[in-house]
Amino acid sequence: MALKATIYKAQFNVADLDRHVYIDQQHTLACHPSETLQRLMLRLIAWGFNADEELQFTKGLCEADEPALWQKNLSDEIELWIDLGLPDEKRLKKAAHKAKKVIIVAYGDNAAPVWWKQHQAKVSQYGNISVVFFNDETLAELETLVERTMNLQLTIEAEQGWLMAGDKSCTLAPEWWLR
Repeated sequence: MALKATIYKAQFNVADLDRHVYIDQQHTLACHPSETLQRLMLRLIAWGFNADEELQFTKGLCEADEPALWQKNLSDEIELWIDLGLPDEKRLKKAAHKAKKVIIVAYGDNAAPVWWKQHQAKVSQYGNISVVFFNDETLAELETLVERTMNLQLTIEAEQGWLMAGDKSCTLAPEWWLR
């Protein structure tokens, strides 16, 4: 018997002082059995740092042709493609050609720097791909905030974030490798 996804609900309030975006939105997320809680929270953080009412979570792990998040326009063109992890060259090329803007959210203190060293020159050639890195310590902190029903407040200023969930909090200092 196949394992089923675990459902998480997050009331997410974002105050992005850098972009002047203020959104309060409810999200229902399915955590695939092969997905870690750290990756689940990273998907939420990726949404928060790019918060927009049109930015949607996709089928992600269940659908290989889709990123973790995307934002489409009224003509069904992909404005923003956000992928988590360390995509191969084929996926990078696909994303760069399908979307106007691509953000790769890299993670993993050991693997991500090696991946970046191997792919930096190629990624830089596309011109529409940005790469941001979150370290393992931040992911571990994010995992401590996970509950089946979450009430999250993310404040972003000077490209840093402060995530609060009840009496717990986490400082987010993403490292931009390419803009």
